[in-house]
Amino acid sequence: MYDVIIIGGGPAGLTAALYNARARLNVLLLEKTKLGGQIVSTHEIANFPGSIKSTDEETSGPELIRRMADQAKQFGAEIQLRKEVTDLDLEGSVKKITCNDGSVYEAHAVICANGAFPREIGCTGERELAGKGVSYCATCDGAFFEDMEVFVIGGGNSFSGGRSNVHYDICS
Repeated sequence: MYDVIIIGGGPAGLTAALYNARARLNVLLLEKTKLGGQIVSTHEIANFPGSIKSTDEETSGPELIRRMADQAKQFGAEIQLRKEVTDLDLEGSVKKITCNDGSVYEAHAVICANGAFPREIGCTGERELAGKGVSYCATCDGAFFEDMEVFVIGGGNSFSGGRSNVHYDICS
């Protein structure tokens, strides 16, 4: 029985694991694939706390996630990979989580940090250049393209979020 089970191993899930483990709670983090989520495909991180660019160390997505996981484990969080949650029973004081391998975990609380997934358009080179010129977040990556010609593909929230962003005025 765990105090807290966290579903999702991206930055939000790892942060939840760290803070709950530091509070001396018995913490389990379940991730269906690998740690990091979208951030592991990012070559350079500049807008995340602690990701200071210096001459001797650049913060990449994978490096940031490695440090976050190490820190959470240092405080006692247990991390299990390849654990896809297939069923949640959140009724009552004991929550039950079932995974794809048939394992069942119990906890007093569950935190869902499922993350987000970009909607790809399918153009040639999109996957190879993701995080290296192809971006899915104007807020996150707009400053990298200052004084460059950029193309915004998408509609609705995708476009309006980018337009209302401060970076709209620094890119052409």
